[in-house]
Amino acid sequence: MEASGVLIRRLRAEDIPQAMRLKDAAGWNQTDQDWLNLIELEPEGCFALETDGQVVSTTTVVCYGRDLAWIGMVLTAPEYRGRGFARRLMQEALAYARAREVAWIKLDATDMGRPLYQSLGFQDEQIVERWALEPRQAPTCAPEVSPFVLDEELDRLAFGASRRAVLERLARWEAVSLPGCGYAMGRPGSQAFYFGPCVCRTVDSARRLLEYFLARHAAETIFWDLLHSNPAALELARRFGFQPRRRLVRMSLRGREDAQPLGNRDELVYALAGFEYG
Repeated sequence: MEASGVLIRRLRAEDIPQAMRLKDAAGWNQTDQDWLNLIELEPEGCFALETDGQVVSTTTVVCYGRDLAWIGMVLTAPEYRGRGFARRLMQEALAYARAREVAWIKLDATDMGRPLYQSLGFQDEQIVERWALEPRQAPTCAPEVSPFVLDEELDRLAFGASRRAVLERLARWEAVSLPGCGYAMGRPGSQAFYFGPCVCRTVDSARRLLEYFLARHAAETIFWDLLHSNPAALELARRFGFQPRRRLVRMSLRGREDAQPLGNRDELVYALAGFEYG
């Protein structure tokens, strides 16, 4: 789509250096690899707005079958804000999600983005927060864990939709399990190591998996994204010395008129996969 010197097109791998500049201007934690993950997972659902010969705005969509579409990476260069670019890309993203006939469309909104999403019909669901832990002395030993095996039944129960493709990709970095109890993952970030996703049947399982990652990354700052609807996860973060860093609002929009609630179990979600994944 092109009008008035503005081109809306698919975001491509060769655009990642420009997309990183947008991300850096916003102070976010994603890396080049995070952008590539999104583009490779959903090549038709990643959008760029180009003007003056450069990418100045982005939006991405990841679809979890027909149950859910997740919108993320809604970014506009500071000098191009206020021109409606984010709205135009959000309209493209919503059209894409609805063409896929997904039941629900969700996102985690910053204070800056929330008025736009409200104007498009999104409703508040709950608070999500980023907590951070600064570098510290490593524990004497890490708990024993097992190699990652996807418990798809548990993850779908927690998340409300199958996210096999996303989890199999994120598991390429660091991923471990406690058989029958849950799993946790982590990956590098541009500002801090990222702990998540983590889905567990009990808080003790989540604690053991967290301790494993804390032991491996004691020399790094760690980011951990949490749902306010899981007070056990919040208490665990406090117990290990994490501090709140950012607050966002999870928002949702019905994609189909016949959409039934996802039935997700937030008490099993001890860490998000990222604001761009849910």
